[in-house]
Amino acid sequence: MKSLVFNTNGCTVFDSKGNIIYRVDNYNSKSCREVYLMDLHGHVLLTLRRQRFGLFKTWEGYRSSPSEGAESKTNLGYFRVKNNMFKLPSKDSSSSYRVITGSCRNDEEYCYKMVTRGTSLGIEESCGRLVAEVKRKQSRNGFVLGDDVLTMMVESQVDHSFIIGLVLTHSLINCKL
Repeated sequence: MKSLVFNTNGCTVFDSKGNIIYRVDNYNSKSCREVYLMDLHGHVLLTLRRQRFGLFKTWEGYRSSPSEGAESKTNLGYFRVKNNMFKLPSKDSSSSYRVITGSCRNDEEYCYKMVTRGTSLGIEESCGRLVAEVKRKQSRNGFVLGDDVLTMMVESQVDHSFIIGLVLTHSLINCKL
């Protein structure tokens, strides 16, 4: 996948009117260990970092403050998603990932779950209420568009950049970004 803005790997997120809302880049085509979610003007909103602890792959998302740039390493923790390495394959091809949120490791709480069912991704609160859903986009005639063309419905009270960060993390875990 190529970035529309720079000669790097990344993607662009558009709203329903075709306006650019977010940009995603990793600035290092050899590695996807750190990915940046930026606004239209290039300000980093979230930094996604892959952490490796033994056999487990964990992705952590850090909220950037307005004064910090992409190079800052002092961001407070925002969320963590663990890859379920020991998941047994199932017939319904569904999988789920726990999302742990908090401002630091001592203040963690489980708040969300990402659930994959077929080609759709649902993000649920811990009580099971669906707050966002991502599916492959279809044309008005019912034709499914490319693998990288998605449609997303998000509840209005939920932080959209947080949801985009979770969707990106899911794509990174599954090697689709």
